Amino acid sequence: MALIVLLRGINVGGHRAFRPKLLAQTLSEFDVVNIGATGTFVVRKPASRAHLRAALRSRLPATTEFVFCEGRDLLQLATEFPFDEPSPDPGLIRFVSFLATGSRARPSLPFTIPPGRDWFVRVTTLTNRLAVGEYRRHMKTIGYLGQLDTMFGTLVTTRSWATVNAIVQTLAAAGRTNHERRSPLAGRIATMSKREDR
Repeated sequence: MALIVLLRGINVGGHRAFRPKLLAQTLSEFDVVNIGATGTFVVRKPASRAHLRAALRSRLPATTEFVFCEGRDLLQLATEFPFDEPSPDPGLIRFVSFLATGSRARPSLPFTIPPGRDWFVRVTTLTNRLAVGEYRRHMKTIGYLGQLDTMFGTLVTTRSWATVNAIVQTLAAAGRTNHERRSPLAGRIATMSKREDR
């Protein structure tokens, strides 16, 4: 199954910025797909994690942190949450936070940062190292998102639902391709369908 790699602590904008697309190209042996400009990748041929980790370390600044997530875990989460649907409140952004390890702190859910009515970040669920919530469109929000490391007791990196939906679509497409490769009949059916759609 494909693996998701999420970077943190790297400059993806401005002068001398890191270029995620170029990194994906240098990792062609792992069949890497770059997702947007946030340092998010789907690795369709991850092989061993140790090999992938070493390849990443050799190409990234020493200060870069990254989180691995099993593609199957995010696909499972996608069966419970409609990532293709935006928030009905334009002032709120839905997100998924990816935990590097299992939560050591195990906070009571749901919780808000800061506590009370004037919150900027709200987390509602935690499943398989994936926390779902929403945050307000505000300059202060990024600072509060940074507190999730402390709340969960591990390294955490966050992506919006739009980015998560793009990851899910890439995983689903990779799954269909692998199925067609394993099944000659499925491949013939797919080819026939394409011809009928023309």
